[in-house]
Amino acid sequence: MPFVKVKSNSGGLTYNYTISTPTSSNAKSIDPTLPTVLFLHPVYIGVDIFQMQFGDRALRRFNFVTMDMRGHGETGGNAPKDYDQDDAAADIVKFMEALQLPPCHIFALSMGTIIALQVAISYPQKVLSLFLVSVLGLEEPEDVAQGRQEIADCWIEGFKSSTVDEAALYDAVYGALQLGFNSEQSSMVTALVKRTLPQAMTNWGGKRLDVYNTLTVNFLTERKTHSPGDLSKIIAPVKLVHCMADIAYPLEYSEEFLKNLQDAGVKASLDKVEGACHFGCVTHSEQVNPLFLGFVLEYTTGPIPPMSSSVSSPFEAGLIKAGWTNDDSDDE
Repeated sequence: MPFVKVKSNSGGLTYNYTISTPTSSNAKSIDPTLPTVLFLHPVYIGVDIFQMQFGDRALRRFNFVTMDMRGHGETGGNAPKDYDQDDAAADIVKFMEALQLPPCHIFALSMGTIIALQVAISYPQKVLSLFLVSVLGLEEPEDVAQGRQEIADCWIEGFKSSTVDEAALYDAVYGALQLGFNSEQSSMVTALVKRTLPQAMTNWGGKRLDVYNTLTVNFLTERKTHSPGDLSKIIAPVKLVHCMADIAYPLEYSEEFLKNLQDAGVKASLDKVEGACHFGCVTHSEQVNPLFLGFVLEYTTGPIPPMSSSVSSPFEAGLIKAGWTNDDSDDE
């Protein structure tokens, strides 16, 4: 995948990104005649998390753009200790400007929803719609914050001595999988771990543990609930998707945020996906993807190309090499 350099107040960054169009999985630029969807990934796992969207031929009738965000995947990079959602939103807008992207529909998952919301608040003209899976719109619940810190403690323990303690690292990985996938095992989850772990050890190992703690704990646990005044700045329609088997965030968490949005005058609605874990757009894409398609089409004017007979995802080959069986039933 290509790279693009950006400069922001949080420091220079070279983004690893990909563009997929209806006719190309690895395009050099977007098709200017079609709407553009920007995908924002969760904590820990980078662009591979969106395999089930980029590989869906019903969805791939738009421009799809995603990137490894600061400190993640092949982008890496440093993060100031006070790096927060305002900084992350500024990073994303700098990325959009570097690629000369038009206003985008945003598909965001978990941590990505924090950033998507801030982009919509601080740069409302950049956003056409927000599709937020497992939205983190309120302050972090105390028990979830504690769990995130426990994951970080295990990871940091793994680098305390001159020899990496792999058992401690895998304890951290197991904690992350509990949060994201309810500890369910599938070839997709195994492949995501195999793809992500080497990147994480490079980005967050040894002398870079402060970056790890900033991005995987503080960024999430120190955020505050948006005020009604801030939420009222959102001009794009918002769809919240709550994954009903999420072990960390109950339905009431999403419902309360929905009320906050609606009370602030935002056009917002909530859908539920039964049986889905926190990263439900991976495991339950057959339910999530049609919701997304219907939502985007509702706010799309102009013709959209017909569904192709087949598409390939830019992440597919790497995931198959890492052990994904490419069997949809494996990940249900």
